[in-house]
Amino acid sequence: MKKLMLATLLALPTMTQAHEVWIERDGSGPARIYLGEPAEPPPEGGDPEFPKLKAPKLLSGSQPSQRRMAGFIEVDAPAGDVRAWDDNVFAPWGPEGKKEGVIYYARAGRSDTRAQMPLEIVPATANGDRFILVRDGKPVAGHSVTVVTPDKWSRTFTTDESGGFSFPVRGKGRYLLSGSTKETGPHATAAGSVQVLHRTTTTTFVAK
Repeated sequence: MKKLMLATLLALPTMTQAHEVWIERDGSGPARIYLGEPAEPPPEGGDPEFPKLKAPKLLSGSQPSQRRMAGFIEVDAPAGDVRAWDDNVFAPWGPEGKKEGVIYYARAGRSDTRAQMPLEIVPATANGDRFILVRDGKPVAGHSVTVVTPDKWSRTFTTDESGGFSFPVRGKGRYLLSGSTKETGPHATAAGSVQVLHRTTTTTFVAK
């Protein structure tokens, strides 16, 4: 695991450490939804935890059929940016009364500047290189985000007072941005009730 992975993720149990859900899409083709460690080369046949990603939900009016492939789920998503989420990947962990859980949010594309999920990394301008971390419609200042480049170079940035951050786009290929929050208090998820909730979000885009 790379040292630059988010500190909040490092607090999770071994099976969830550094695991994220992300979406890849080429042009207007099908979307591919992954569960794994995006900063690491994918294991042959996909991440061993991938079977736990059963039915991520697209943030759209329709829910097209999902095709389970070797290491990812393929779905014919509507045109434009694709968003999905899943709160039923890992079962709650920890002692009774202190259970923890995780919700994953994922997005592919940077044309839409709106945040439509509870935690999302959005472009400040359509197809731009400045992004904003948004929680419940509000920018999150002073928070860590990680950027993984097509050649697996990674670096952690801190959002500024307006929740934004910029980074150099180093060549062509797919970039992945990720962020995470930790909330205390009772929360209900599809996997069960928890007292600590981790939210992780990813955004990918392709530079040409």
